[in-house]
Amino acid sequence: MPTALAGSGESGEWRRTSSRGMTPTFGPMPSTTACPNSSPKIFTMAADTAPCAQEIHSLLPLSRKLGNVKAQQSIQSLFSVPQERRLRKNILAWYDLHRRDLPWRASRDPYRVWLSEIMLQQTRVAAVIEHYLEFLRCFPTVEKLAAAREASVLAAWSGLGYYRRARMMHAAAKVIVRECAGKFPATEEGLRTLPGIGRYTAAAVSSIAFSAPVAVVDGNVERVLQRVEGKRLSGEELWTAANRLLDARRPGDFNQAMMELGAVVCTPRAPTCLTCPVVELCATRGELAPIRKAARQQRREIHYALDFRDGDVFLARRAQDASLMPGMWELPEIAGECGDGPAFTLRHSITTTDYTVRVWRSAASSREFGKWIPIGRLDKVALTGLARKVLRKAGML
Repeated sequence: MPTALAGSGESGEWRRTSSRGMTPTFGPMPSTTACPNSSPKIFTMAADTAPCAQEIHSLLPLSRKLGNVKAQQSIQSLFSVPQERRLRKNILAWYDLHRRDLPWRASRDPYRVWLSEIMLQQTRVAAVIEHYLEFLRCFPTVEKLAAAREASVLAAWSGLGYYRRARMMHAAAKVIVRECAGKFPATEEGLRTLPGIGRYTAAAVSSIAFSAPVAVVDGNVERVLQRVEGKRLSGEELWTAANRLLDARRPGDFNQAMMELGAVVCTPRAPTCLTCPVVELCATRGELAPIRKAARQQRREIHYALDFRDGDVFLARRAQDASLMPGMWELPEIAGECGDGPAFTLRHSITTTDYTVRVWRSAASSREFGKWIPIGRLDKVALTGLARKVLRKAGML
């Protein structure tokens, strides 16, 4: 089985695409869906929020508090107060007109916001949409998710990768139902007490679902901030800069606007500065020297046996203590060529490794750690992403 490497934030090279003094353009943008009829809404925490959601507060570590002080002392804003107001206004106006029509933006329900944020970690938006809708069909509420078997959760997650996310979501859902009466904590601090929720996810969910005035920092926001500020920022400097620019009246929308701006306009390579709503305020106009090169892609070839008979296919199960995708089902791997030629070949990539996958129509070399599974039940099985791709290519899914 291929070995996955940890993902990282976005980085890349860029070039100057506009001259100073250019008037910002709010015209149509490629790859975005206009929503001219959308209007800003401010949401507040429901009055019936469970006591658990109101009372879960963890003290911030002293080191983080001190880090915030140092960051505030080290950052000198390039903008005056009127310029900061203008930046917020321009970004929100652009977002209201040009935000993509994504399914998770149709609701402020914290369960749906949380699900989308977890799925979008290290995964492209296009790949998430179908999985998001299918996952909600299987588990429409946090109560349904908490009551599900882990195998069912992993099966619904199959194809997204990084399966630890699904396991931690399942664990967090159980805590929310068991200890919080099914209500999500409404604060960043409260959300961070749940399994699998870190600083970014807590900030995103609390600001979008509960209008908490807290900024998010992901790869897109980091890139926008550094280009606008015209200098490298790291650690607490990024969070301080993001919180300083945050629009406290519409924090959830502003956070999504900043991430959207980085995803579709202020891209890692060749940013479209002519369509940027803050081009007049930007210190670099898309040009900031890169600090590292992207890791070189490695290449590997792997072989799998496609062993099926009488409407069943043989799958092997990964060990429960495996470091990668424990307990997931996959085709049995074989040492190399087997027979006159492979049934088919496909490509598969995991972070910095590109795989050439050759699938052979042959019996598994060992059937000790697997079993025959009816082809009609494969969509209910917790398959690895590669196994799902192979079985779909073979016409079994």
